[in-house]
Parts: sequence; C-alpha cells; structure tokens
Amino acid sequence: MIYSSRTAKFFILTALFTLSIFIWSLIFAGGNKNLSVAFLDIGQGDSIFIEAPNGNQILIDGGSGGAVVRELGKILPMYDRVIDVILATHPDKDHTGGLNNVLEKFSVSYFIEPGVPADTLTWNALLKKVKEKNISHVYARRGMEIDLGGGAKLLVLYPDRDVSREKDTNNASVIAMLSYGASRVLLTGDAPQSAELRLVAKDGEKLRAEILKLGHHGSRTSSAPPFLAAVHPAYAIVSAGCKNSYGHPHQEILALLEKFKIQKLATCEKGTITFKSDGENFSYKK
Repeated sequence: MIYSSRTAKFFILTALFTLSIFIWSLIFAGGNKNLSVAFLDIGQGDSIFIEAPNGNQILIDGGSGGAVVRELGKILPMYDRVIDVILATHPDKDHTGGLNNVLEKFSVSYFIEPGVPADTLTWNALLKKVKEKNISHVYARRGMEIDLGGGAKLLVLYPDRDVSREKDTNNASVIAMLSYGASRVLLTGDAPQSAELRLVAKDGEKLRAEILKLGHHGSRTSSAPPFLAAVHPAYAIVSAGCKNSYGHPHQEILALLEKFKIQKLATCEKGTITFKSDGENFSYKK
C-alpha cells in the first residue's frame, strides 16, 4: 500500500502527539506527592488499592469476582498494567476470588498471604497462577515492613505466629498499618475480636489511626470496644454489599461507632471511597 506524503505526515504528527500526551501524563504522575488509599466498591467483600507518593502500588484483597478489575480501570490509566504487590489477607473467596482476574490483566512482582491452608478451587487456582507467573510468594508475619516508597510503609501487625495449622481462616487474617508521615490507616481483613485484643495487649496506643477498615465487613465478630478505643479513628470503613445476606454491618457495631463518635463510610452507600494524604492530613473525596 502506498501513502501520500501528506498522509504519512499526518500519521507521524498523530504518533508524536500521542507520545507527547503519554510522556506528560507520566511526568505529572511522577510528581504526585500524595498517598492514595481507595476502598473499592466490589460488593460483598474487601479490596483496597494503595498508591504511594512515588507511584508504587499495592492491592490488598480483590473481592469475589470481576468487579475489582472494573474498579481498577476507573482509577488507573489504560497504560498502567503493573501492580507491585498483591496482599491477600486470607483465602476466603470474598477477599481473593477476584485476584485471578487481576493476575490476568496486570504484571505483579510479589504475592503476600498469611500461609493458612484452604483447600478450595478459588484459592488453589490463585496459588497455581502465582506459581505459573513466577511471582515471589511471601508469608506475612508480624514485624514485616513493606517499603512502598516515597515515605509510605505497610507494617504487618498480625498474624504473630505460624498459622499453617489454623482451622479458621479468619483467625489468620492479616492486620496491617499503613503509614505516611503522620497519616495512618489500619487494615484488618476479617480478623476477629480475639486477634484485635491480642494487638491491644501488645501495641496499645500504637494502634492509633485516622482510618480503620472495620474487620469482617462490620460483623459483630470484630470491632471489640477496647480495640476501637485504642485505634480511635475518625473514619470507619464498611466494605460490604448492599442488603447482603449476612446483615453487615451489624447494628451492634453501628451503635459502637456512634458511641465512640466515629464516622461510618460504607462502599454500599458511597461507592469507591478514596482518601489522599500529604503526610500530615487526609482528605476524603466525597
């Protein structure tokens, strides 16, 4: 096929214009000095996407299906197909069922999970995919610190022991503190009150955080009063589906939030909930 010089010039200019947009978008992205934390609206389940000030990214859980990829598509530019770390708090389907879809669409360097066994089709398929893609597989343990870059860090607080013999996967659920300067977010997966109280005994006021992702979608099995008092958050996030069959969040927990004067934000009501921090204060995009 023969192109005229005018046509060839048009293609060249178009290519240069597209490249220019791409380069400038990278420059502006690289200049971002904020930490971004998005609690994704994926229905009944958990999925949290974090972008450090330098652009490094971590996805914590992935809901139960394809919604996580859809929500990531709303946040990320189409050319961004790299997520540095995926952390699965525990093997339950409503936290990990969508991660196989993520691994199909994105390049991932590290996969972190607590090491609790779960003989389910969803979990086994995910572990198989992690191995096939040669992704580094790491077990989360108390004291592990993930340096996200730009001053942002994720510190694993729980599990504090080998959980390979644990029968209840929730008892092994990862609890982690995200910090950037003075800003802190406590992420709890489906950890029960017993795990929360262990942390209160170990860490006390060190658990203070502006934002708390409520354990187990606002179930009465989590959010013990001493734990809420220790964390003393301004915001509590409920990640759950509308009119879900479990009744999450439970009325007992809503009453506790009111008692402690903690503002509830629910993905069912707000959609994806995004906070940004400059290292001093969080801003919430309503």
